[in-house]
Amino acid sequence: MRLVFDTSCVVAAMRSPSGASAAILKAARAGKVTLLMSVPLAIEYEAVCSRAEHRRAAGMDESDLGVFLDALIAMAEPIEPHYLWRPQLRDAADEMVLEVAANGNAEAIVTFNVDDFGEIPRMFGVKVMLPRDALSRIK
Repeated sequence: MRLVFDTSCVVAAMRSPSGASAAILKAARAGKVTLLMSVPLAIEYEAVCSRAEHRRAAGMDESDLGVFLDALIAMAEPIEPHYLWRPQLRDAADEMVLEVAANGNAEAIVTFNVDDFGEIPRMFGVKVMLPRDALSRIK
């Protein structure tokens, strides 16, 4: 299963190691899932995860965060978007997720903000799922 994580899911995995988002990352580490990522999306993950409130909630210092992000990036398949269909969505950060999904032939975008993506991903053959739903499809 080829997936793209919205930033909200990366933050959830970082803050809640026993949650569905973290379980998906464990499945990716075990080779059961392929995570797709672009450089701009990795930068977005780093910027949001570096916020003090997220680091505190996760009990991570800057070094721990670096290890987490390095591991996340290392297990992802790099995608270089070749086509920009902007604007399709209201949020530029969501556009990055959609571009990776479309260019990487993702089966799904995994997000807590399903409504933010609307029907647009379906035009590219991509589903939008909550982490718990994606996890149940992996199992």
